[in-house]
Amino acid sequence: MKKVRLGIIGIGGMGSGHAMNIKEGKCPEIEVTAVADINPDRLKWAEENLDSSVVKFSSAEELLDSGLIDAVLIATPHYFHTVYAIEAFKRNLHVMSEKPAGVYTKQVKEMNEEAMKANVKFGLMFNQRTDCIYRKMKELVQSGKYGKIKRTNWIITDWYRPQAYYNSGEWRATWSGEGGGVLLNQCPHNLDLWQWICGMPKKVLTKMHFGKWHDIEVEDDVTTYVEYDNGATGTFVTTTGDVPGTNRFEITMEKAKLVAENGKLTLWELSVSEPEFSKTNKIPFCAPEITKIDVETDGKSEQHCGVLNAFAGAILRDEPLVAQGVEGINGLTISNAMHLSAWLDKEVEIPFDDELFYEELMKRVKTSKRKENVNTIFSDTKGTYGTQTK
Repeated sequence: MKKVRLGIIGIGGMGSGHAMNIKEGKCPEIEVTAVADINPDRLKWAEENLDSSVVKFSSAEELLDSGLIDAVLIATPHYFHTVYAIEAFKRNLHVMSEKPAGVYTKQVKEMNEEAMKANVKFGLMFNQRTDCIYRKMKELVQSGKYGKIKRTNWIITDWYRPQAYYNSGEWRATWSGEGGGVLLNQCPHNLDLWQWICGMPKKVLTKMHFGKWHDIEVEDDVTTYVEYDNGATGTFVTTTGDVPGTNRFEITMEKAKLVAENGKLTLWELSVSEPEFSKTNKIPFCAPEITKIDVETDGKSEQHCGVLNAFAGAILRDEPLVAQGVEGINGLTISNAMHLSAWLDKEVEIPFDDELFYEELMKRVKTSKRKENVNTIFSDTKGTYGTQTK
């Protein structure tokens, strides 16, 4: 069977996890042929844990120019996702990138333009799109059976992280190293799913706390209100400071309410749509009849391996990806709008000024605690000083 020759840039926690899944045969149409990392300890790990045939490089450029790969998986700190994706596109290599797509929309738009020019497959590691509950939510919401969305609410506070987590890497929780906090590290999956299922908001108003629960410079507590084109509203609440936390995603439509919580999907179906009932009912303090349904799903949740297997199928047989890489800008747009709203202390409309966001971000990068290599990160698009581990 023909296999995709994959190179992994960044062989830290995420990169090594993907490598081991492939080694264990969970992605039968992929073989890891090369890895790259600037950290000698991670290359030593690769030497000890991966097949001896896997070639190790100390820079991403060496890997990209090696001729040993058909595709690359990018598992570096956030700023380098776009850097190495663009370099791979220029070499006509297929790309799978870890989330988020990038740190700021201006950067990601440039990446997407390069992707459109290249005749390659480009995917993002939005593995939560494979979850049976979220797939079923999308199916039900977008079927039209229950009418328009009226309200969306997601409280996602089960991202608890102690201070030791942030102390584990100098790039973590800094404007120059990570580009943000809970929104850029923990929540890209949730923001992607939110827009994938419910669509993009048009207005964003956010209150945000920076280092409220931890000794960090970026956000660790966020509350957002949004409005959609059809008049629907929504809220998004997240933090890394709550324990125990909550993960409850609720969508209210004209004829039903959906709730995903504790690994279950529940539907409350109305006998008649709320707008119709409100117009025709003559009895005060009355409501439509409601039926509670425990929604059945197919039970499948293939996660990271599912994304990689679809990536291989796209390369070998032109099959669909789990998530097109160019779609990554959607969740990032919401995240950037949240930051901009908090920084400016006002409502932000989507689309917003990409340059304004970049300027505001750079103000914070210049005063970041992690200052080494800052100028290189933002002036050298080739990232020639190598690959950092995610």
